[in-house]
Amino acid sequence: MPERVGKYTLKISNNVTIKSSVGVAGKKESEGPLGKYFDITFSDNTLGQPTWEKSESALQKTAVCELLKRNGLKNADIDVIFAGDLLNQCISSTFGLRELNIPFLGQYGACSTMAQTMAMASVFIDSGAAERAIAVTSSHFCSAERQFRLPIEYGGQRTPTAQWTVTGSGAALLDKSGGDVLVKYITIGRIADLKIKDANNMGAAMAPAAADTLYNFFTDTGTKPSDYDLILTGDLGKVGSQLLKDILQRRNIDISGNHNDCGLMIFDLEGQDVHAGGSGCGCSASVFCSHIMKQLQSGTLKNILFMATGALMSPTSSQQGESIPAIAHLLNICSCA
Repeated sequence: MPERVGKYTLKISNNVTIKSSVGVAGKKESEGPLGKYFDITFSDNTLGQPTWEKSESALQKTAVCELLKRNGLKNADIDVIFAGDLLNQCISSTFGLRELNIPFLGQYGACSTMAQTMAMASVFIDSGAAERAIAVTSSHFCSAERQFRLPIEYGGQRTPTAQWTVTGSGAALLDKSGGDVLVKYITIGRIADLKIKDANNMGAAMAPAAADTLYNFFTDTGTKPSDYDLILTGDLGKVGSQLLKDILQRRNIDISGNHNDCGLMIFDLEGQDVHAGGSGCGCSASVFCSHIMKQLQSGTLKNILFMATGALMSPTSSQQGESIPAIAHLLNICSCA
């Protein structure tokens, strides 16, 4: 059973393994700095589907089906799948996975959903509620733009603080049958609100939640930034990453030496004209499930913190003048390779 450490953190008592993962990405992502690390990429972001929403569902289904195939598993071998996305009622997940006939628990943490789904899967496995689980999320640039901002046909100008929603998906297989990549600790975040109302400045909205979760993890575990090979956030982008460092510096915590952000890694900010970086559920999911997992499996990375961040807004709340509350969940993941 998970053991509570401090006020906000759970220690995983049994060996919960991230046994395998698959990162799937679209055309723009495949042309970025991490293009060679993705397991599957698409040159056509429609994936042969008639709508952007169906395209995103296809991304998620592709990631899960490839994960099952690589591990020689059938759908019935999975006890539960934790899945979520950015769209209303998580339709990318429900419609993408409905034919698989796997017990399903939908999750919504906005862009923090990959950390949330892996955290839930870890707790289920550690408690004995499941032997084998999948965590998966996705996002698509066109479906997200249509829901949260303006349809791409509008051609609106993007502000310097705006981030580019990643077209991608990541799926991870967790079990306790043995493996080299283990989940050690989980810190569940608290909702934070800096009263940001600009939907084109998500990094600033999410940074306080990331700082709070990271501070709570260090306090609960008695560790410090230098204890980790990498402190990976996703996806604060350029603005949010700097703000996170500034907030933590005021608490005498310096992460500048080993911090990186999925939103900064996945694109060439200048060369690909993405302004403040990448965002979306598929950003941290595709980066972690491809590039980062490969480094953990090889032993290049030994001890990391993976913290995905999310803006808990909706089109309705924005139209009603609400600010953008945010959340961040953290996993301490170690390699035995």
